[in-house]
Amino acid sequence: MAKMKFRPLHDRVVVRRLESEAKTAGGIIIPDTAKEKPQEGEIIAVGPGARDESGKLVPLDVKVGDKILFGKWSGTEVKLNGEDLLIMKESDIMGVLA
Repeated sequence: MAKMKFRPLHDRVVVRRLESEAKTAGGIIIPDTAKEKPQEGEIIAVGPGARDESGKLVPLDVKVGDKILFGKWSGTEVKLNGEDLLIMKESDIMGVLA
């Protein structure tokens, strides 16, 4: 993928959804219309961080390349460089997958 020409502001991150498995454990193929949107993603851009009460910059706990878990209705869907992505605040992220 080409270098992204978008930089999120403050404590926002840009996330690419990771596709879920198209088959169940029993081998049943799930059609696209029945699939839920995946709640896992990979961070592809991060903002500089938020400011605290004193105006000091607080950097984000996540970085580009982290695999994350986020809420079902988190973020705003956008299309950048022809790719469907999510922009969300760091507080919408539940955790980093190891």
